[in-house]
Amino acid sequence: MQSPAQLLASLSEQDRQAWLSQLSTDQLAALRYNWEFWARPTQLEPEGHWRTWLALAGRGFGKTELGAQWIRKRVKNGAKLIALVAETQKDLEEVMIPRILTVTPAEEAPDVRYKPVRLRWPSGAVAYGYNGTEPDQLRGPEFDTAWVDELAKYSKARDTWDMLQFTMRKGNPRVLVTTTPRPIPIIKEIMAEPGTHLTRGKTMDNADNLAPSFMEKVVSKYAGTRLGRQELDGEIVDDVPGALWTREMLDATRVEKAPQMARVVVAIDPSGTDGDDEGDAIGIVVAGRGIDGRGYVLADRTCKLTPEGWARIAVTAYYEFEGDRIVAEKNFGGAMVKSVIRTADAKVPYKEVTASRGKAVRAEPVSALYEQGRISHVGGFAEMEDEMVLFTNGGYMGEKSPNRTDALVWALTEVMLAGQPPARDTGGKVAIPSTVGGFRR
Repeated sequence: MQSPAQLLASLSEQDRQAWLSQLSTDQLAALRYNWEFWARPTQLEPEGHWRTWLALAGRGFGKTELGAQWIRKRVKNGAKLIALVAETQKDLEEVMIPRILTVTPAEEAPDVRYKPVRLRWPSGAVAYGYNGTEPDQLRGPEFDTAWVDELAKYSKARDTWDMLQFTMRKGNPRVLVTTTPRPIPIIKEIMAEPGTHLTRGKTMDNADNLAPSFMEKVVSKYAGTRLGRQELDGEIVDDVPGALWTREMLDATRVEKAPQMARVVVAIDPSGTDGDDEGDAIGIVVAGRGIDGRGYVLADRTCKLTPEGWARIAVTAYYEFEGDRIVAEKNFGGAMVKSVIRTADAKVPYKEVTASRGKAVRAEPVSALYEQGRISHVGGFAEMEDEMVLFTNGGYMGEKSPNRTDALVWALTEVMLAGQPPARDTGGKVAIPSTVGGFRR
C-alpha cells in the first residue's frame, strides 16, 4: 500500500508537474508537515475503538516517525498529559524527542527541558519522559496518551508495561507501542488483548527511503533467515522446538537485584578475530553463585574490539563485580587470551578451560540448572537470550557463533558445576553448605 507521495512519485514527470502546479506556495510549503500525504496507510492511526495500537514492524519501517507524528496529532486533537517511554534515557533524549521536534512546525513546537525530561506545547500539553530501566517512576502520574518505543527490548518490559497501565486514566486514554518484535510473553499478551489494534510492517515497505548500502549489506544478507524474519519482516519468531532454553524459562526466575555473592567469575569466549565488524564478537559474561547457593547472571560485556580492547573490558568487569577469577576457553587462542589478560593486569587470577566436548553437550548441564529454577538473570540480556533460545540438543540454530552463550556456559559451569575453592569470607553471617541440590559448589 502506497502513500499519496509515493503515488505522485510514480507519475510521469509531466503529470507530476501538472499536479504540483495546481498548489499555491503556501500549500506546497505545508506539504512538508502533512503526514497524511507522506505516510503509508499502515503508518496512519487506525479508526475505530481501541486502547492500544501495537505497531510491530521490522527495522527501517518508519516506526519512530509514526510515533512522533502520532504524538503531534494527539496534541493537536487535545491531549494534555503524555508519557514518552523509551528503552533507556539515552534513547529518550536522542531518538524520541529529536524526532518529535523534527516533525513539528516551529509554531507548534514544544519547549524541551532535560533531566527530568519535560516537553511543553503552546496548547498547554505536557509530555513526561520515562525509561524502561526504572518502571517505578511510573507510580503516581496519570496520562491520556503514551508512546512506548521498542518495548520488546526493555530489560523490565513487563514491569514497565504494568506500571504504565495504572497511569492511563485520563479522558479516553490511548497507548501506542512501536517495536521490532521479540517473542517475549508481554508482547504476545498485548497482541491478544481485545482492546489492541495490531499493525504489522516490513523493512521492505519503506525501501524507497532506505539507503542502498543498507538494502545491499543488511537486507540481502539476512532476508529469509530466522533473524531476518524477526528484524526485517517483523515476525514473532517463537522458541525453537527442542531448545535448551525457552523464553518462559528465562522469565520465570528473572530478578532485579542479586544477593550477596559467594563467588563471581568473568568468562571469555574468544572469537579469534581482531574485532572487525565482519568477525564474531568476543563473548564476555559475568556470573556468580550467591550465598543462597543459586546462580546469577550479572552482566554481558560482549564486544567487538581488538585483543587489548576486550581484555580491558574483561579486567574492568572483574574489578567492578569483585570477581574471583577470569576464565577463558583454551582451544581458540587460549595462549593469546592469557597473554593479553596478563598485559592488561598481571594481578588478575586467570584459568584456562578446555572445550573437550561440543557446544550443545557443554550447555546441557547448565540448561538443567535453569530447568530446576536455580539460575536467575539479574535484569534482561536481550542479545544473549536471543542466542540461548536457538540452542538445541542438535546444536546452535542461529546464523553466527553464539559467543555470548558460550561465555555464559563457561561462567556458570565454573561457579555452579566445577570443583570450587572456598567461598569468599562473608563475615560469618551465612554458612554455605558444601553441596547444593546435589551439585558441588
